[in-house]
Amino acid sequence: MSSPLVGSMVENAALFVGYRQVQRLIRHYSATPSERDRYKNVPEDKLPPLSLSQLVFAGAASGGIASFVLTPVELIKCKLQVQLVSMAATQAIKFSGPFHVIRHVAQTHGVSGFYRGFLATLLREAGGGAFWFGAYEYTCTQFIKYHEQKLGRKVTKDELSAPELMLGGALGGMAYNASLFPIDVIKSQMQTDEQLLSSKGSSQRSFVQTAKEIYRGGGIKAFYRGCGITVARSAPTSAIIFLTYELLSRHFG
Repeated sequence: MSSPLVGSMVENAALFVGYRQVQRLIRHYSATPSERDRYKNVPEDKLPPLSLSQLVFAGAASGGIASFVLTPVELIKCKLQVQLVSMAATQAIKFSGPFHVIRHVAQTHGVSGFYRGFLATLLREAGGGAFWFGAYEYTCTQFIKYHEQKLGRKVTKDELSAPELMLGGALGGMAYNASLFPIDVIKSQMQTDEQLLSSKGSSQRSFVQTAKEIYRGGGIKAFYRGCGITVARSAPTSAIIFLTYELLSRHFG
């Protein structure tokens, strides 16, 4: 459990920090010199909102940034989670915990070993980040428009209720997991090749090789095994994540 817990903390921290920083960069480079001077001392929540396409781009960029720190954590998690299967099928090493995996990977493959499956993680996180933040921001925008029409005045995201924020987060989480689930399947298999394929003499398949073998083994359906429960699980977790993020942002500015 420690690896998924740390992985979730690292992933969400990297995503939200990256998301805010990329938004700042977009505002800086899209503004004129006079606008930069005018907005210099204006609180961030008072600045003109970015367009949905800009927010989607910021989400994709934050996912790409997160993939650099998330790939090693995902590698460790996946190796620990499949070792009962791998021990039954092969003579793979038994890991006693995350630090044992770290030591083994460093000694066997060096630093590059921690980035096994990086391409798949990058594609999943960049695309997933775009869907995650994009779906959330789109839902919030629709609620804001509804309240503006109802109240006849300007409404900000800070005025949205907790259920509205949670619904946006839930839809974002479902969009994230449903959009690129096959990429995650490929990534997980690449990161566990050493355990599950060691007895077959093939332990380093490429992204394309892994995708082809998954397809040969079960067709398109093989890329979506477990997708339903993953999407269902992501709804409440993402709802809580976004609600927590927004409430903390309101409190700390």
